[in-house]
Amino acid sequence: MSNVIANWWRSQQFKLAVSRGENKKAVKILHEIQKSGAKLSWIEKLFIDKLRLERLSQEYQGEITNLRQAITAIPESEPSLTLSPNPDFIEFIYQRFNLIQHDKYKLQATGIEERMFEHLETQLVDYLTDEFGKLPEQQLAKKLADAIDDINNLKKGKDPDYRFSLTPHVYFMKYFLENVYCLYLAWFLIYQHGLLNHKMNVLDIAAGPGTVAYGLALLLQSVNDFVTLPQIHISYYSLEKQDTFQYRGLQFWRKYIESQAKPINTYYRFVTNDILNWQNQTSSVPEKFFDFIVVSHCFFSDSDARVKAHNNYKEIFANGLNEQGYVLLIIQDKKLFKIYNCQLSEDQEQEKNIVCQFLTELGLNLVWYQYLTSTDTRKSCSAIEFGKFAEQNLPKQIYMFTLIQKYFNQKYPAHYTLDDYVIVGRR
Repeated sequence: MSNVIANWWRSQQFKLAVSRGENKKAVKILHEIQKSGAKLSWIEKLFIDKLRLERLSQEYQGEITNLRQAITAIPESEPSLTLSPNPDFIEFIYQRFNLIQHDKYKLQATGIEERMFEHLETQLVDYLTDEFGKLPEQQLAKKLADAIDDINNLKKGKDPDYRFSLTPHVYFMKYFLENVYCLYLAWFLIYQHGLLNHKMNVLDIAAGPGTVAYGLALLLQSVNDFVTLPQIHISYYSLEKQDTFQYRGLQFWRKYIESQAKPINTYYRFVTNDILNWQNQTSSVPEKFFDFIVVSHCFFSDSDARVKAHNNYKEIFANGLNEQGYVLLIIQDKKLFKIYNCQLSEDQEQEKNIVCQFLTELGLNLVWYQYLTSTDTRKSCSAIEFGKFAEQNLPKQIYMFTLIQKYFNQKYPAHYTLDDYVIVGRR
């Protein structure tokens, strides 16, 4: 069949699909026409314009809904507590972190706010060095080996016990800085959307050493150094099974916060409880109190544990959030897709469907989400390829690597990396 006849035939099929209201079929045929290089007819151009207008209309409606929610959330008789996003600060963060918005949902970061994170990293290395110096070498080596074996279960797709005395210290070395890096950007996105207040109540579920609080504190310190903020007050509730994580997190917090010229005013409260055995009736977590409830990286690999945890999360969200409250979820990309037996791809429609299904299981509606990644693709690459990319493009954990190298004999450098979905939802 000649190109002329083929193009004519596709145009006829396109017209028929449009007349029957078969839009998906019409879009498919239109793509074929465009690929063929044929000149578009007036009706085909009109159809393209129609699709563009429909997409813009959906985006505008979403923005209008968000604005209406923000406006109605502020009582007319009370002054606004919202921290107004500063355009210059937002531009500063985009430059420092080399943020690139590749599509509506994929945000790449290859930079860092050096001053904030270098100070945090050096303070943490000093703290761990002092802690390790309290133990005899042989005892230290044995305790570190037990803790690293347990925490390495994460790489095998298993859930660690987190029960060894030096597990918090190993977490500090292996995951803490990277997770604070992710939480810093998550809170920045929330700030950019105008959802941060200068007085906030935050519940951190499965809090570990308080990574969520550190990420928020670093961001607020960055903002405070850039523009003059009103008095900040954060009420931070830590819900965590392991009291050793809570204790070590607070111990380091005191060391870190005392080193700040303008420390953030944070009230800490600890609830030591197992999320898998959660009983709201006996909980000391206040009801209808929280502006944000956060679950960061605590989504179980075991399906039975995950279902139980999700049901308990759902109950906590229902009871704990105030009327204007939000839920912040952070989950690693592969873990989210594995839950639904899917592979990561550039299919944005599939991605959004998975995110919405995930939220529905937690009794939430989607407000917005972003996929934070160090690379420019959702697809996985080999460890060797990523290692080369990281060495050339990503910020290094220079001071922490010295400690990791000493105690774990790690050969490859430690970097700040991202592969997480940041999801904001509401009941």
